[in-house]
Amino acid sequence: MQLRLFQRPNCLLNRRNRYQLLTTLLINVISISHGIGIGWLSPTLRKLQSASPVGFEVQSEFEISWVGSMLGMGSVTGNILVGCLLGRLGSKRCLLLIAIPHSCLWILVYFAQSVEYLYVGRLLAGICGGGMYIVHPIFLSEIADANIRGTFSAMVMLSVNVGILVGYIMGTHLPYYSIPFVVLILPLCYLISVLLLVKESPMHLIRIGKYSAAERSFRYYKNIKDSDSIHDQNRAMEEFEIMKIALAKGAPLQDAITLKDFCSRPALKAYGPALVLLIANQFSGLFTMVNYMSDIFANSGSTMDPDTCTIIIGAVQILGTYVTTLLCDICGRKLLMLVSTAGVAISLAAFGLFTKYAQSHDVGEYSWIPLLLMSMDIFLGNIGLVGCFFVSLVEIFPVKIRAKAASMAIVVCSSFVFVMLNIFPICMKQWGISATMWSCAGVTALCFLYFTFFLKETKGKSMLDD
Repeated sequence: MQLRLFQRPNCLLNRRNRYQLLTTLLINVISISHGIGIGWLSPTLRKLQSASPVGFEVQSEFEISWVGSMLGMGSVTGNILVGCLLGRLGSKRCLLLIAIPHSCLWILVYFAQSVEYLYVGRLLAGICGGGMYIVHPIFLSEIADANIRGTFSAMVMLSVNVGILVGYIMGTHLPYYSIPFVVLILPLCYLISVLLLVKESPMHLIRIGKYSAAERSFRYYKNIKDSDSIHDQNRAMEEFEIMKIALAKGAPLQDAITLKDFCSRPALKAYGPALVLLIANQFSGLFTMVNYMSDIFANSGSTMDPDTCTIIIGAVQILGTYVTTLLCDICGRKLLMLVSTAGVAISLAAFGLFTKYAQSHDVGEYSWIPLLLMSMDIFLGNIGLVGCFFVSLVEIFPVKIRAKAASMAIVVCSSFVFVMLNIFPICMKQWGISATMWSCAGVTALCFLYFTFFLKETKGKSMLDD
C-alpha cells in the first residue's frame, strides 16, 4: 500500500519527482530568509518607536510608512532587473544573484545608525524579493511535472511564511544585534547549495541551443538513469523531444516578440483575470498587514499582547499555505481562489465591525475576537490569494509571451506593494482601523464576484499550451 502511494505521479516522493523536490527545497532557503526580513520588521518597528535599542528612533508616520514601503520600491527594481536578465543569464545565475542584496540587508541592519540605513536595507530586501518572485515561479514551472507544479509553486509562499513566523519570533525575543549574525547563515548556505546542486532548466538550455546540456538537465530533473529500463528511457526521451521541437519552433520568434503577440486573442483574454489577481493579492491587505501586524493588534481594542498575537498569526499563515500545497493540484486554482476571496472579505468586514464597536464599548472579555478574525483572514487568504497566486499568474498567459507578461504583471504587483505599504499606516491614522479594514474587504468582495464568472481553471495545463 505504501509502495503504491509513492508510485503515484502526484506524490512528491515519487522516484521521478525527487530531484524536482530537492531543487524546490534548496531554492526556497532564500524564500525563508526573505520571509525573516519581512516578519522581523513588525516587532522591531514597535521597539524603534519606544526606547530604541540602537540609538535612534522611528517616530513619525512618514518614517514608519517609508521603512515599510521601501520594500515595495525595491521589489519593483528586482522585478525589472531579474526580468531583463533572466533570458540572458538563465535561471541558475539569477538564483545566485538575488542572494547578494539580501545579505547586504542584514549588514546594514547591524551597522544602522539612523533610519536611512533601514530605508536602504528594506530597498535591498525588496530587490531580493522582487527577483525571487520572478525567477522562482518561472524556474519551477519549467522543471516540475504538470501534476505537481502547483504544489511546488505554493512552496515558495509556504517558505516565505515560515520565514515570516521566524522573523516575528526573532524580532520579539532576540537582541537587535544578534539577529543579523544568525540570519546571514541562510544566504550563505543557499549560495553553496544552488552553486553545487541546482542545474539550469532544460527549457532555457534548449532556447539557447545547448541541446546536450538540456538533455542532461532533463534527465536529472526527471531522475532518468542509464540503468533504467529501455521502455522508461525511451518514454522520457520522447517527452524531451516533444519539448525540444515545441520550443525550437518558437525559438526564432522568442527574440522578436511584437506588440501583435500581446494583442492576440489568448493574450487579451488573460489580461483581465491577471489584473484582478494582482488587485486581489495586494488590495486585500494580506501582505501589508503582515508588515504592520503588531500595530494592528495594538489598535484593535484587544488587551492581548500584540507581539504574541503576531506570532500566532505567523503560525496560521504557514498552516494556510501548507493546505494550499495539499489541495492546489487536487481541488484546482479557481475553487481555492473563490474560498479565499470570500473568506477574506467576510473576515475583514467582521474585524472592522469589532474594532468600531470596541471604540465605544468595553470589550475586555472578548479580547480574543480580533485574533480569531485576523487568523481567519490570514488562513483563508493564504489558501488561495497567496498560495495559488504565482502559479495561477504564470499559467494564465499564452506560452509565447508567458515569461515577459508574467514578469510585467509582477512588476505591477510590486508597484501595488509599494502603494499599499506606504498608504496603509496613513489610512490607519487618518481613517481609523475600521474604515481601513472595510475598504480592503470591499475590494476583495468585488474580486470574488469577478473570479466567479471570469476566472478559468488552469490545473494540469501544459507549459507548452496557450
